Amino acid sequence: MAVSSRYKIFIVGVFFFFILLHQADKLVIGQVLSDIQADFDLNDAQSGSFGTGALLVAAICYPLWGWLYDRFARPKLVALASFIWGITTMFGAVAQTFGLFFLARSSSGIDDSSYPGIYSLMADYFPPKTRGKIYGILQAAAPLGAATALLLVFILNDRIGWRNIFLITGGLGILVGLLIFFGIRERQRGQSEPELENLQQIAQHRFDWAVLGSLLRRRSLIPLYLQGFFGVFPFTVLNFWFFTYLERERGYDSGQVFALMGAAIAALGVGALVGGGVGDRLFGRFRRGRLTVSMIGVTLSLILLTLTLSLPLTIDPLFYGISLMITAFFMLFSGPNVISTMYDITAPEIRSTALSVQYFIESIGSALAPLLVGVLSDQIGLTGAIGLVCLITYASCALFLVLAVWFVPQDIERLREQMRERADESAVLTGAAG
Repeated sequence: MAVSSRYKIFIVGVFFFFILLHQADKLVIGQVLSDIQADFDLNDAQSGSFGTGALLVAAICYPLWGWLYDRFARPKLVALASFIWGITTMFGAVAQTFGLFFLARSSSGIDDSSYPGIYSLMADYFPPKTRGKIYGILQAAAPLGAATALLLVFILNDRIGWRNIFLITGGLGILVGLLIFFGIRERQRGQSEPELENLQQIAQHRFDWAVLGSLLRRRSLIPLYLQGFFGVFPFTVLNFWFFTYLERERGYDSGQVFALMGAAIAALGVGALVGGGVGDRLFGRFRRGRLTVSMIGVTLSLILLTLTLSLPLTIDPLFYGISLMITAFFMLFSGPNVISTMYDITAPEIRSTALSVQYFIESIGSALAPLLVGVLSDQIGLTGAIGLVCLITYASCALFLVLAVWFVPQDIERLREQMRERADESAVLTGAAG
């Protein structure tokens, strides 16, 4: 069934703001970490446990969310995740002990693992040739969410405190959940595949463990999963520790920190949009196009982040900010292209689960990142800890992307052949119904 352009814009807008506000809620903690440390009298290792706890819970929940999304209505499940976001955040806002606050922040990992259903649903509204742009828009919401968190903290923290900020972001989660529950419709799986989009009736294919198991025969998928294991480490580390790093290690005041991070966040968002768009364009020319863009983005991020962390402490903040912006621009090049590639090689009925496995592996890989940096920071300093973790993980990520680039064309052709077979099957059903 055809969907109007206006409704497509609506659903992209709703999920854009879901991700933006959810990321704002998730990232506020990194910007008020010093206040939380003071309130609960915590060291860096204890503070790192907040991020690690949430990541571990998210890792456990990813397979469950993926299985649910591939079997039931995705919009209703995303709405449920939004309600959970609101409740757990408000619980953290009123917690009075370290134990209760740790429990609240760890519980927030339940909704952190809800994104695969959004991306899967978008794949059924938009064809492969435009998915990179759509995912670029959605991924740009994440840094804009960080900017929103930055603005909330800058304006409100001194006036109402971090607890009331959490109450605000938690309340927004409940409101967005209501909008998704009543405003977003489910879409038939596979509807936007080129071979199926013009058919009036499509043969139904349900979630099947055998089909999921066949993913292991996709030779590009294993290196994609492995690069995900390493690729999320730098983001986790920077999201959680970089505000503290700028204040403590570089001696910037709060105004300078907010200006620098605001500029870097804007560059992240632009980079996601550009990376997704370039990936779509190159994919239209050759099947390795998306992952080539991903590999370039990861390699440049590795080089530029190493250079930025190595800049002398005496450098003018303006020049440091320019270096930080250039680095940030390339850091999300891979995001929309990896997700699009995942859906270029997997059947529609298992896409949420396939991406959930990717995110599960990422969460396992990064769950110890905040704690690891906290422990290393107590030994070698925060600058050295951030640099060491990011250098090793970015280099590993680049190597695995090289393998994925080599294997991906054959895996894409396997899916296209599978979709052609389903188109023939659906044509028979349509003829029989006529």
